[in-house]
Amino acid sequence: MEFLSEEVVICPYCGESLDVLIDHQEAGQQYIEDCQVCCRPITFNVGIDAEGNLSVSVHAENETN
Repeated sequence: MEFLSEEVVICPYCGESLDVLIDHQEAGQQYIEDCQVCCRPITFNVGIDAEGNLSVSVHAENETN
């Protein structure tokens, strides 16, 4: 099983697509990482579905899920 997955997310502030590495061990967690382009804080939600597929959603720091 791979522990790191490369995912593409869209910054909720500047709209740039970002390549990020996500650790499967972060499933079920939420964390904040700055955008590589505009430097604003992006909230990442990491999960794994019943089939073991990684899912990543992002939103602006002050948005609710």
